[in-house]
Amino acid sequence: MQPRILIDSRKFELTLQRLSHQLIENHGNFQDTVLIAVQPRGTGLADRIVALLRKEGHQMPYGKLDITFHRDDFRTADKPLIPGETRLDFSIENKKVVLIDDVLFSGRTIRAAMDALLEYGRPGKVELLVLVDRRFTRQVPIQPDYTGLSIDTIQTEKVKVEWTPEPRVWIVDK
Repeated sequence: MQPRILIDSRKFELTLQRLSHQLIENHGNFQDTVLIAVQPRGTGLADRIVALLRKEGHQMPYGKLDITFHRDDFRTADKPLIPGETRLDFSIENKKVVLIDDVLFSGRTIRAAMDALLEYGRPGKVELLVLVDRRFTRQVPIQPDYTGLSIDTIQTEKVKVEWTPEPRVWIVDK
């Protein structure tokens, strides 16, 4: 199968605008809301979403969460794991937390993120924002609250999010 573009740069910008506006509709002034990117691939999306929200005058705490040692497969890695930096310089206690990641596949990454998140407090609510939801590939019962694009894929396909030179989303064979 030839690689094909699911989201081109024009549609990418529209999708980010839509996701940002959905967050505004549901969180208003973001007084009790924090946004947290799941390291490493959620940061590209989260950085852009936060920039759009701040451009419209909204301020909210924004952090980045490393999940390396919370993954259920970290002991099976072929090479040494290099964790990313967790940056949560605010309290999540009783806050509405919006976890942000690029692609929702099996759900295991988000499960690990929720485990890691609990080390920093007990949120009042956790929501999930993803750019791409690969709907029928879930291994754990996790669903997004905000989705840029839902697609049906098979196990042998891979969804790639490209940030430079211009943002787009591809589907390719593994």
